[in-house]
Amino acid sequence: MPLQSANDARPDVSIVIPVYRSAPTLRDLVGRLMAVLRGMQVTFEIVLVDDGSPDDSWRVLCELHEQHPEHVITVQLMRNFGQHNALMCGFRQSTGRWIITMDDDLQNPPEEIPRLLEAMQDGQYDLVYGRYAQKQHHRWRNLSSVVVNAFYRCVFQSRVTVTSFRIIRRELLETIFPYRLNFTFIDGLLAWNTQRVGEVDVTHVPRQSGRSGYSISKLILLALNLFTNFSLLPLQLVTLTGLTTAAAGIAAALFFLARYCVSSITVPGYASTITAVLVLGGLQLLSLGILGEYLGRIHLNVNRKPQYVERQVLRTRREKTAAVASAAFRPIGHEHEGDGSGALEAA
Repeated sequence: MPLQSANDARPDVSIVIPVYRSAPTLRDLVGRLMAVLRGMQVTFEIVLVDDGSPDDSWRVLCELHEQHPEHVITVQLMRNFGQHNALMCGFRQSTGRWIITMDDDLQNPPEEIPRLLEAMQDGQYDLVYGRYAQKQHHRWRNLSSVVVNAFYRCVFQSRVTVTSFRIIRRELLETIFPYRLNFTFIDGLLAWNTQRVGEVDVTHVPRQSGRSGYSISKLILLALNLFTNFSLLPLQLVTLTGLTTAAAGIAAALFFLARYCVSSITVPGYASTITAVLVLGGLQLLSLGILGEYLGRIHLNVNRKPQYVERQVLRTRREKTAAVASAAFRPIGHEHEGDGSGALEAA
């Protein structure tokens, strides 16, 4: 049953997918998405953002746009900006009433989309995550996800499990468009603007080909983005650690002063001195490192390090008209829009 009102020209659903090293799965992904969405009888668009992928992904995306010009929008970024920055680009290109994000490797089956949409239709939620009954990532990736989710729950006091398979209401999505800084964490931005967040169980399948674009270093950076952009907790921990250490130092000084007064100290201890120096020195360096992380991010954002820069955007002329409402939110950067003609040559 169609969800769109007669007076609303925007599509019901926008699927936004960052693409990186996924040339082998893109055709199957789009084919299954088209089948599922047509079966649901909804109007839709599929926004695919090439996040500086070094393989043939852009050529495949151009071919998909040529084959489905009324439904497939493709964006090529100037370089790899990271998954969450690529998502921001896709969000600003999307026009749907509900926006669904998913991975490009088919670990999020398109056949699970009706579950997300059904959870949103009663109006209870602004954001719904697909919760995996059993994750099919490698062990280190699962462990990293556990850490990121623990940080998220600590910062936002939420019980939900964040995943890349989510559906967002348009009204909520537009609240994060003004955010133009580089260190982006989508789930944090969304959590700032709503508490109406739900979950629905979905299937997670093993990766069909290739390997995850998320390395351990990228996941650590994601966790840092969460803490340093959305919380003062690291700084508060540094303050608490400093107070605790100072209190322990004062107590130790009073203890040794008392022992000195009663002549209980005979030979000064070298080991205790070195231990104290190393512990205090380590705490000071840790504190400076955390402060430096905050200051470094401020420095890069003041210098306007770009969130992303578009090299090329391929969409139909009809879709260009529908996107006028969101055009004001596009970032400053080099971009080019086409109607699909000559897309393969441009690639």
